[in-house]
Amino acid sequence: MRYLHTMVRVHNLENSLDFYCNKLGLVETRRKEVAAGRFTLVFLAASKDADGAQASGSPELELTYNWDTEDYDYGRNFGHLAYQVDNIYEMCQRLMDAGVKINRPPRDGRMAFVKSPDNISIELLQDGDALPPAEPWASMENFGSW
Repeated sequence: MRYLHTMVRVHNLENSLDFYCNKLGLVETRRKEVAAGRFTLVFLAASKDADGAQASGSPELELTYNWDTEDYDYGRNFGHLAYQVDNIYEMCQRLMDAGVKINRPPRDGRMAFVKSPDNISIELLQDGDALPPAEPWASMENFGSW
């Protein structure tokens, strides 16, 4: 398992970039505009991790800016922790066997979400290409929120 990134929702992307980059010293490593979902993702890394952060797997901070106005309470502004796993199906099965509810099953063979006992969302991402869809995951419904 490898720690990937932490996602934080922001109200004003420019103000946030000013704080994280100009004041705190983080470096923007990549940006993704998703017009269909009406959001922008900006990934930041510490200056020592910035060169090749995506390729080297250095942890990043993901700023998520939703284009539509929304007031975030404490807990809605923090999104999730993300971890890369060797086999998403095996990891989810191990978690289920240990009594952990899979909130967003890995129907696509790539991504799943679970929650910690303190209700913190944790994203699990398949290392490399998505695995072929498989049961019981392919037909499993979402549970709650993530």
